[in-house]
Amino acid sequence: MQVDELLKPFPIKEFHPFPRALMGPGAHEMIGPEALKLGFRKTLVMTSGLRGTDIVHKIVESMKYHGLEVVVYDKVESNPKDYNVMDSVALYQENECDSFVSIGGGSSHDACKGARVSVAHDGRNVNEFEGFNMSENPKNPPHIAVSTTAGTGSETSWAYVITDTTTDPDNPHKYVAFDDASVATLAIDDPVLYFDCPVDYTAQCGFDVLAHASEPYVSRLNFEPSLGNAIRAIKLTAENLREATWNGQDLKGREGMMYAQYIAAQAFNSGGLGIIHSISHAVSAFYDTHHGLNNAIALPRVWAFNMPAVYGRFADIAEAMGIDTHGMTKPQAADAALAAAIRLLRDVGIPERFVDVTADSYSKNRLGTGPTKFYENAPVIKGDADDVDRITNHVLGDACTPGNAKECTFETVRPVVEHCMTGDLDDLLS
Repeated sequence: MQVDELLKPFPIKEFHPFPRALMGPGAHEMIGPEALKLGFRKTLVMTSGLRGTDIVHKIVESMKYHGLEVVVYDKVESNPKDYNVMDSVALYQENECDSFVSIGGGSSHDACKGARVSVAHDGRNVNEFEGFNMSENPKNPPHIAVSTTAGTGSETSWAYVITDTTTDPDNPHKYVAFDDASVATLAIDDPVLYFDCPVDYTAQCGFDVLAHASEPYVSRLNFEPSLGNAIRAIKLTAENLREATWNGQDLKGREGMMYAQYIAAQAFNSGGLGIIHSISHAVSAFYDTHHGLNNAIALPRVWAFNMPAVYGRFADIAEAMGIDTHGMTKPQAADAALAAAIRLLRDVGIPERFVDVTADSYSKNRLGTGPTKFYENAPVIKGDADDVDRITNHVLGDACTPGNAKECTFETVRPVVEHCMTGDLDDLLS
């Protein structure tokens, strides 16, 4: 079912599946027995490599201890590319694997989901499956997704995001594929694996959670089964992100963000997203910037853009973020929610404009040391008129845009994108 069909008057709304999950400290140690229960024999592990940690090594050795054969593909890039997917498919086929494990954040999980769909279709290019339920074979290899960040929730959702590198270099394309067949078989969320996640990535992933939670809460889909998870995830993020960011060894903060990211993804899984994500996809298509960082910069601007359409929902968000809204009108409470989001962004140290983003904005690797592979080669964000135009056009073609709370046209969205590039957040509060 396409998003535009869901937005018609009196639509039948679709609730999409979730995988079984193991959650809590120590959950990742169950991967060997769980893989055996699922019939794994020879597994392709997909990961970014998580340089600077031994997370991948420990999980692979645990699987081997339980008698499983393991092949490792550790070249998944941030904002996974189509060639990452297809290289892993070739490795899977060459080694006659029968299952997948992804270890990492959304990039590892998304690339793995795309690879599974490709494998189920005899190695067809992953780009052929852009869109909604484009796969023809509902049975693809089993998949255990082990999360090492509290961000995307890809381990529980039906979405995966891929950068198509076959398009015009001057007009790159990053797309979302939604496919019930891509849902993982088992999700494993263990806050212990988040402990060494750097400050910047923790903060940025946390704003991915806030975007995942807030967008379905105000979405035009207005899907009742998603609203409870959405508002709860906003509350958990407001209560735990600062602590998780600045005291990464704190179990309470890490566990709170683990649950926040998981249920936020379950909210958008059927409740839809909006142009926070569309802007993020567009900017990373052109500049390869971190998805959570993009969401963080876009979120206050998009909230301000959407508020006139749904003041009441943003008033609810203010309460969830800890604001005492007694005596406030709905617009006043909505303004307070926006102020709280900006305060949170500043408290966790995220750049406020896209033109402020440089390679120095990022940790060098998982432990914050060593060479930057990814961001040092990214082009500098220009933020000029041509840049704003091309990003706005990409936003209007994104699959998340139809669910946005407020109608989107080039004329209405362009100022939002421009403000993301060069605007002052204090302008939104005046």
